[in-house]
Amino acid sequence: MTDFARPFTLQFQGSALARWILALFGWKVEFDGLPVPQGVLVVYPHTSNWDFIVMILAKWSLGVQVQFWGKSTLFKIPLFGRWLRWVGGVPVDRSSPNGVVGQMAQLMRDRRETGQYFWLGLAPEGSRKANPGWRSGFYHAAVQAGVPVGLVRLDYGQRKVVVRDFIKLSGDPAIDFFRIAQAYDGVEGRVPGNTSPIRLLDASVPRTETIVKKK
Repeated sequence: MTDFARPFTLQFQGSALARWILALFGWKVEFDGLPVPQGVLVVYPHTSNWDFIVMILAKWSLGVQVQFWGKSTLFKIPLFGRWLRWVGGVPVDRSSPNGVVGQMAQLMRDRRETGQYFWLGLAPEGSRKANPGWRSGFYHAAVQAGVPVGLVRLDYGQRKVVVRDFIKLSGDPAIDFFRIAQAYDGVEGRVPGNTSPIRLLDASVPRTETIVKKK
């Protein structure tokens, strides 16, 4: 599922060593590039601490630069703050009148208007434990900024990281989350019982239309 014509615009050259390590443990990464210079990459499901290791190796194997947001106070800590920026961290001020979502949306709008590269990566479940649904920050930021969402399948059942589905959000959560759930159909986390249903934590989203089946 993608709302963009292939071949995609942005291609990268990653690490052969990272690809070798993934292959050693039976993992494959399927990636056709990024369709545009700005967007949000959503990784699902997030059920184990091992997810971080798999995704870091996948990121290195692809050579894709991905940012993530973090509390601005963390970036003020000597050395640690520099390290956070080095690995892709972007500081956000939680006390700002615009809020975290507003700050991130504005940053992505600025990058889109100037043509600068910026892809934000995150796990919308918010933790590796089962939750009632997905946190809404990424969705509202992407809608406000007018950037697409890339749906990254972290599938332990097939030992694959698949980055091929990119959608343009309509702004209607019920419609968008129904499509998102379709793209993740059949995906299996390392700890299936920790998988959260694909629905926005918002009362305006019908629960019956946004739940992905667990196998």
